[in-house]
Amino acid sequence: MPRRIALFSLLVPDYDAALAFFTGIGFECREDTDLGGGKRWVRIAPPGAETEILLARAVGARQHAAIGDQGGGRVWLFLDTDDFDRDYRAMLAKGVSFESTPRDEPYGRVAVWRDPWGNRWDLIQFTQADRSGTATL
Repeated sequence: MPRRIALFSLLVPDYDAALAFFTGIGFECREDTDLGGGKRWVRIAPPGAETEILLARAVGARQHAAIGDQGGGRVWLFLDTDDFDRDYRAMLAKGVSFESTPRDEPYGRVAVWRDPWGNRWDLIQFTQADRSGTATL
């Protein structure tokens, strides 16, 4: 049985613009390898994170149409923090567009933000650091 999600792809229109945005808000570029033909293998992640994001430059009409809508309009990316207020303020200062003010939920402190392509993310500090015992819906 597999033991972890290593990475997932995030469709973007341009590698360099996506890399600039994410490193600008504090993500690390873990790899940027030219694969030829305009294709690159670009892995990013928050510092210390195990799961990484593979920036995937959209090719073709279908992939371009999915940029910013991979979650079907829902929040589908969750950026976990150990200090919500610090990271919220830092992201605001870097121009991140939050669509809501922070709120407290039973599972933690959260605010919804969008990346430049429209993907909806939660910045979240979970109430329970180890969520292995939380109820499933």
